[in-house]
Amino acid sequence: MALLLSLWGIRGPATAARFPSWRPPAVRGWPVRRASGASPPDEHVVRIPHAWKLRLERPASKRERCRNPETESGASFGEKLLLRSRRRELSQAARHTTGRLERPRLVSDGWKHRLSRGDYFQLERTRKEPTRETSDGDAPSTFLELGLEPRVAASLQDVLGISRPTPVQLRTIPALLKGGHALCGAETGSGKTLAYLLPLFQRLLQAPTFPGDNVSGTSPRSLVVVPSRELAGQVRRVAALLADPLDLQVKEIGGGRGTAVIRRRIHEGPSDLLIATPGALSKVLKRKMLSLEKLLFLVLDEVDTLLDASFIDLVKDIVQHAFLKDVVQQTFLDPKFEDRDEAWDPKAQLVAMGATLPKGLSQMLSESADLSNFTVLTGSSLHCLQPHVEQRFIRLKGGEKVAELLQLLKERGSSSGAVIIFCNKARTVNWLGYILEDHNINHLRLQGEIAADTRAGIFKAFQRGESDILLCTDIASRGLDTIHVELVINYDFPLTLPDYLHRVGRVGRIGSKFLGTAVSFVTHKWDVDLVRKIETAARKRSPLPGLDIVVKESLHPKKKF
Repeated sequence: MALLLSLWGIRGPATAARFPSWRPPAVRGWPVRRASGASPPDEHVVRIPHAWKLRLERPASKRERCRNPETESGASFGEKLLLRSRRRELSQAARHTTGRLERPRLVSDGWKHRLSRGDYFQLERTRKEPTRETSDGDAPSTFLELGLEPRVAASLQDVLGISRPTPVQLRTIPALLKGGHALCGAETGSGKTLAYLLPLFQRLLQAPTFPGDNVSGTSPRSLVVVPSRELAGQVRRVAALLADPLDLQVKEIGGGRGTAVIRRRIHEGPSDLLIATPGALSKVLKRKMLSLEKLLFLVLDEVDTLLDASFIDLVKDIVQHAFLKDVVQQTFLDPKFEDRDEAWDPKAQLVAMGATLPKGLSQMLSESADLSNFTVLTGSSLHCLQPHVEQRFIRLKGGEKVAELLQLLKERGSSSGAVIIFCNKARTVNWLGYILEDHNINHLRLQGEIAADTRAGIFKAFQRGESDILLCTDIASRGLDTIHVELVINYDFPLTLPDYLHRVGRVGRIGSKFLGTAVSFVTHKWDVDLVRKIETAARKRSPLPGLDIVVKESLHPKKKF
């Protein structure tokens, strides 16, 4: 503007300073001020477009604020943003939501073109913390009000210091205490592990025992199936802390160990709760080293991962071994119920838990379980982006990712939390690890090709804080508790939308002191396809597409928190 005006003879303050006798000419409608009594000098009139005149007539303070990069198109001055873009016109105010049938203008629309490299957008935090309480003022505020026995609630309070249930626990615990099969989905880091462990322990305590019953390690009374050894170890540690005051025994078996080691662990003593990975459990079932005939409670944790092609056949075999039927609730819920010997049915109660619930789950379960007694419990934010986690997407060339990663690690403060860097392949983890070593960056590596004995302690060391940078594959994205992590970096963009949700779910968890940030490097054209879906869902404040729960008509209507 100043350059154009200067070309038309309108000088600025710098010109006036250099030439004291110079006086700016009048613009039409803007007469030059003169001292009273002074003779009017010769005035020159410059014609400008009417739109420019209106812009010049705005107050100076507002003109300056228009140049402020914090003020974006679509938002009033000082208003919070939902999506921030380098191109102001593509930013979206927090007060605005794109209509369901409206196609929004996307920052990532042009990202398949090579000239888009260097572009970015960021999903801002619209909430300061994860959801901890429901809006219903009459909702139970303690575990005792949910129906847990005092000894179970006391164990939770004394060992873990937890006295108030999370929303997922408010909905799930009463439903599981009723004894029916359940399919539960809730966002990552919402407390799903305790949501099934607490009803599980209560059922073990209330289940009647009969003369001649001999609970041994070869016939566990409850079973939790998880997709990885790291998650199995984490669940075992939490379960063992709660089970010890209740005089219950917890065991764990995982893959990567010899048959002799697994056999010895099974025969170590009674097993009230067994935590196992699909591979190890299928192996011992085929060799008849383990029997599920006395099973009372079966949990499929991270069920979306358990239904991957690598696990589906093993999980089907495990479910069929459990001989699932309707649970006779009266036998263990009503202490006055008589004639227990005739009513007692030791068939397992099935609980499927996950942050994402895949299609085809009900079809697999219907082969062994009666789905008419199946309750679906989902949270209102299931399959949605976490509003309390800042999420940044950067369009880069493949050769630029290392420099960008090193810059992000360099910018971390001394009081920053830990960092998890995700790669899609084990060889990328190893190659990137060598680069970090060359830059003297202390880190840990975790990927599936590492020997089982070595891998077992890596994540524990990361949780203990021996290193604040973990370089890993998706093996660390499911279910693992990472409350000290502040930053997640997707060095390789995830291959699916569920993978993205699970990775970002490593930050902003309940109990963490960091809200968390996720930074994703977008390199390939197929990465852009997923980013477009994420950006569209963010602008519409809707769940990510393609993750709808498909259940049979016989299931109860979906309940929400």
